[in-house]
Amino acid sequence: MNEALKEAKKSFDLDEVPIGAIIVKDNEIIGRGHNTKEHTNSPLNHAEMIAISNACEKIGDWRLIGCDLYVTLEPCAMCAGAILNSRISNVYIGTRDQRMGCAGTVINLLDMPTFNHKVKVEFGVLENESSSLISSFFLKLRNRK
Repeated sequence: MNEALKEAKKSFDLDEVPIGAIIVKDNEIIGRGHNTKEHTNSPLNHAEMIAISNACEKIGDWRLIGCDLYVTLEPCAMCAGAILNSRISNVYIGTRDQRMGCAGTVINLLDMPTFNHKVKVEFGVLENESSSLISSFFLKLRNRK
């Protein structure tokens, strides 16, 4: 999760909402991503989406079976869909998203009875660090006004 936090800090430094993600397979980081929505003007450029895309490119397969995703903020619906479609096995989350969290806080798309793939989810991995970075970002924005 420390590596995901490093990715989130890259977003923070770019004045993006500081969310970072990494994908690990066999103890090797195969994908990294940080939020770049504002700089790219694309709502698709969430940390998880970028990390998944990078991991798939690196291993040459869209199936990320046996891979773990570490992300600083609970995935939204779009990212949860990408996690399911890429067959990621485990998701480790820093902090919950009370507004749009789709790994159990608002809705749990990663464990729907009708879906053919289930993902194991663990919350609270470096939760204070993840939450603090997001809080600091929004405080910085408010202080600019």
